[in-house]
Amino acid sequence: MSMPFYVPAEQQMKDRADYARKGIARGRSVVVLQYDDGILFVADNPSRALHKISEIYDRIAFAAVGKYNEFEALRLQGVRYADVNGYMYDRSDVTARGLANAYAQALGNIFTDSSKPFEVELVVAEVGSSVDEDQIYRLTFDGSVADEHGYVAMGGAADAVATALKERYREGESLSEALQVAVHALQQQDADRVLESSKLEVAVLDRTRERRLFRRLPASRIDALLSQPAAVEAGSVDDLPPLDEGSAG
Repeated sequence: MSMPFYVPAEQQMKDRADYARKGIARGRSVVVLQYDDGILFVADNPSRALHKISEIYDRIAFAAVGKYNEFEALRLQGVRYADVNGYMYDRSDVTARGLANAYAQALGNIFTDSSKPFEVELVVAEVGSSVDEDQIYRLTFDGSVADEHGYVAMGGAADAVATALKERYREGESLSEALQVAVHALQQQDADRVLESSKLEVAVLDRTRERRLFRRLPASRIDALLSQPAAVEAGSVDDLPPLDEGSAG
């Protein structure tokens, strides 16, 4: 009669964490940065159909790395959470903090109880009326939450990207400056890597707008921001060519 196979709980949790980290590291990085007029999201993502960055609600956006079908399921849950709470109570009651707490509970339950942890890492961000009121929360596969300030790098070669952000990021940067810092950091994932606008997914939460604050930036705007920073700094986001008004993804 064979003895039952026993694995200590600590070893199970370690194995699950290692599995999730390896899955997340296989992808390409995403960075989130504060700039003077809002929050910038930049993903190393050549796909025009599979978004890593999405709108959740009025002032809230979502960025993710890892397994697409898993973080897409979480995005949809977040949209439903925001819609239901905004309808039952008030739109102002829907906050990034509340959404981050909901995601933390869901991810924690999956990590502990499911046969396989989610291979995802998330950022939930809410733009405030000033830089000091911005909220950026980073969530890991086990439901841990960190309140971030300035910038976040996740997925892929996140350590190398974060090091580059630390060296170049400055508070109060313009959109063009922040985008250049983000692209430089993402290029540190590989030696001699050059990221063209067609390889980037870029979006902003722009506090200067009155209605929808989330906007995707098309390739033409990305190129303008990267190549003509002086001209961009003198004006607002609305001085550039029209934004892509399509689905938030």
